[in-house]
Amino acid sequence: MLKILVIEDDELIRETLVQLLESHSYRVIVAENGRFGVQMALSEIPDLILCDVQMPEIDGYDVLRTLRQNSLAATIPFIFLTAQSAKTDFRRGMELGADDYLTKPFTRVSKRLTITQPLTVALHQAEARLKDLANDSTKVCVLSPEKLALEALLRRALAQGEFQVYYQPQVNIATGQVIGAEALVRWQNPDRGIISPAEFIPLAEETGLIIQIGEWVLLSACAQAASWLAAGFSPFRISVNLSARQLSDPELKARIVQILETTGLEPANLELEMTESALVENATVAGATLNELKALGIRIAIDDFGTGYATLGYLKQFAFDSLKIDRIFVRNANEDAQNAAITTAVILLGHSLNMTVIAEGVETEAELAFLKQHQCDIMQGYLFSRPGPPAAAPARVIPFVPVSEPEKSKNLSMSSLGIV
Repeated sequence: MLKILVIEDDELIRETLVQLLESHSYRVIVAENGRFGVQMALSEIPDLILCDVQMPEIDGYDVLRTLRQNSLAATIPFIFLTAQSAKTDFRRGMELGADDYLTKPFTRVSKRLTITQPLTVALHQAEARLKDLANDSTKVCVLSPEKLALEALLRRALAQGEFQVYYQPQVNIATGQVIGAEALVRWQNPDRGIISPAEFIPLAEETGLIIQIGEWVLLSACAQAASWLAAGFSPFRISVNLSARQLSDPELKARIVQILETTGLEPANLELEMTESALVENATVAGATLNELKALGIRIAIDDFGTGYATLGYLKQFAFDSLKIDRIFVRNANEDAQNAAITTAVILLGHSLNMTVIAEGVETEAELAFLKQHQCDIMQGYLFSRPGPPAAAPARVIPFVPVSEPEKSKNLSMSSLGIV
């Protein structure tokens, strides 16, 4: 059931809208003026906002302007439903970022409302626009009761700051130096505890919430990386995942530029990862976006290589900087002949295309020795460290690399970065 926020200061019109919307099986929440409307939008994260223009304190234009500047509400479909029908009013609303501008299907006469057109006309217009905004499909995504419940928790988590960023170090295999970390989102729900990304990330993609979550993760990770670099841990690069929905977001480049400016992180210290399946979903848009990001100096990596649907042509088309070997190929590569063949081939392929090759899921000394023998560049995995939050921890150095220069210990210890 779609949740619609109605922002309307006229009580009679507000109550009429609620009755009519609920009769069409919508879940309706209301705000009696613009100020409360902004608060309600940020706390409830509705699927659609219907907003009047003329209101006391904060008018509809300022409501829209405020919400479009907030990452939590920036992508919520927003439709003006107003008696203001002049072309100048329409133009102003659309220029501010409204998704549509509809005329109220009734007028107020004394203490009664006179219907000037069937409300279903306006509802159909609003619903059609919402469908267009939802994955450009012909029907609105229908979620099961279980998913609806989880979606409600997910929206609350965004509003109440329940997400955390964990970091898993990336280590130069030849030198043993920690040269970066991958940022991974975790959800600490007050009632259910840690909720697996495998459970909530697909739903976030499905509902579009991944854009807000992804932006928050990117901001947090860039700020943390800038802090580590300022503390003297260099070279250091933070790696952040991009989803298919984010790659299709026309505002992605602008969001990333703003985050880099806000945190002070240099583009060269940021690497953005995406899976093959995310690229295939919208290769044309993704290609243009990645070219723009690379032009800024940001590194681009293809994740889980060999497990998706992309062809080898994508490696040439997108000119990646890094190639990540999926853990299913790294596991027991020292013993499994097929995994050994695939891992070796991927390393050679990556190097022949001037890419840095990163092995994920390294868990044993034997796997590490195999990767080192075949000149893989970087590793990450439980052998060195599980993902963890930034926190104080006892000093610890990488056990499998001799430390010949004591002054390097600062770079060789991920715990000295404050990662558990």
